[in-house]
Amino acid sequence: MKLKEILILSAVVALTASCGSGQAESQTVVEERIDQVKVSPVSTRTVTREFETSTTLQAYERMSISPSVTGNIEHIYVEVGDVVKKGDTLVRMDQNQLITTRIAFANLQVELKRMESLLETEAISQQAYDQIKTSFDQTQQSLKFLEENTIVKAKFDGVISAKNYEDGELYSGQPILELVQISTLKALVNIPETFFPKVKKGMKVNLTSDIYPNEIFPASIEIIYPTIDPMSHTFTVELKIPNKKDILRPGMYASSILNMGEQEAIMIPYQAVLRLIGSNERYVFLNDNNVAKRVFVTMGDRNDEYVEILGEDLKIGDELITTGQAKLVDGSKINIVK
Repeated sequence: MKLKEILILSAVVALTASCGSGQAESQTVVEERIDQVKVSPVSTRTVTREFETSTTLQAYERMSISPSVTGNIEHIYVEVGDVVKKGDTLVRMDQNQLITTRIAFANLQVELKRMESLLETEAISQQAYDQIKTSFDQTQQSLKFLEENTIVKAKFDGVISAKNYEDGELYSGQPILELVQISTLKALVNIPETFFPKVKKGMKVNLTSDIYPNEIFPASIEIIYPTIDPMSHTFTVELKIPNKKDILRPGMYASSILNMGEQEAIMIPYQAVLRLIGSNERYVFLNDNNVAKRVFVTMGDRNDEYVEILGEDLKIGDELITTGQAKLVDGSKINIVK
């Protein structure tokens, strides 16, 4: 009996030890991690669109005084820096050819009038009259050409910016003078193609210059070039810049600020955006039924606290994780706290 009792007691001890071991193993199972986070609904804000870029000012109009006749320069009426008005005489070339043509034209005027009288009485044929009329028309055109190129006048108000000859020198083809208009200036600005539908002729633009830090120079879009540069993905506009104070000059460097108006855009707290290690890709976490969902995003304009999200990566109403996101990975279990 004693041996039997001993065996039974040993079995009970072994069974008890076995049950105790199972309980210990179940107690060592690690509880699943749940991260505490705060969320905010994705929404839109009204943003003012502005595009800023640099440009170089140009003369609104430029005229190279390059007569289409050869010969000596009889007289140059202006010097560099002179302000001229439209119609002012700038240069007088050798007049011999002009004088000869004027005399020939005057004679043809008299002859044409005489031929008209004879034609009315049928004293001459129509063919004879037509020959004189053709000579008259050709000489008239030649006279107009010589007058414009012998006595050269300013075609607009402006300033003489260059002088390359003196009186009596032989004109060799290089411009005698350069005339520029500076009461109004222009500038070419390249704008990203994304703004093409929004840019309209007549839109207002503000210019600033480091030379005049306290001045703002209003301008407007006068020309929108119709094509997009396939390399830079930009298009060009031409600005018209009134120079009312007469302090701007061609060649000056300026910054242009184009107001594109207001519109609604998805804006989220900048602190909610994370950067993928080893790249420039940016992402955020959304709450997806208490599970963190990583979504890659493309950022647009940014102010101090908020950044614009471009495209359709985020939707209005999405629950954006704004606190606690730095320790998350895609698929993390989360608990939303207030």
